[in-house]
Amino acid sequence: MTTGTNRIMDEFAKLMTDAAGAAQGVRKEIETAFNAHAERWLNSMDIVKREEFEAVREMAIKARDENEALAARIADLEARLAAKGK
Repeated sequence: MTTGTNRIMDEFAKLMTDAAGAAQGVRKEIETAFNAHAERWLNSMDIVKREEFEAVREMAIKARDENEALAARIADLEARLAAKGK
């Protein structure tokens, strides 16, 4: 009788393993569908991705620094012109 009980337990364990695998597969499918839906929704709202925001932010910082350097250079050149005119 021990063999019969072991066989039932083995079959039950196999059934539980298969059910766990199926549940994990369903979970992955739901996550994929949710992520795709969320991405479509965010794209429809024209929300900027963080990577894009950071790239534009870096460009703005660089442009501001260049603008400040050019303003200082112009002020220096104007001061030189004013000194020559005197």
